[in-house]
Amino acid sequence: MFLSFLLQAVADHGHFGFAAIGAGVAALAAGIGIGRIGGDAMQAIARQPEATNDIRANMILAAALVEGAAMFGIVVGLLAMVL
Repeated sequence: MFLSFLLQAVADHGHFGFAAIGAGVAALAAGIGIGRIGGDAMQAIARQPEATNDIRANMILAAALVEGAAMFGIVVGLLAMVL
């Protein structure tokens, strides 16, 4: 289903479809990545409550790096559509 949607988007929009798909995949991957980071951090805190502050700091840093990479991918995808 998802693959047919992607192929239809490329067919409808030509090369613009690739850029839109790239921006969408970057946003989707960021959501998945941040969700995994948060879930794994909650499990780690449940196992070692005394390390909560260290785990939280590392979680925020990792989420910021994932978000930065996603924003770069989205901006590149949108610029590719415009140019």
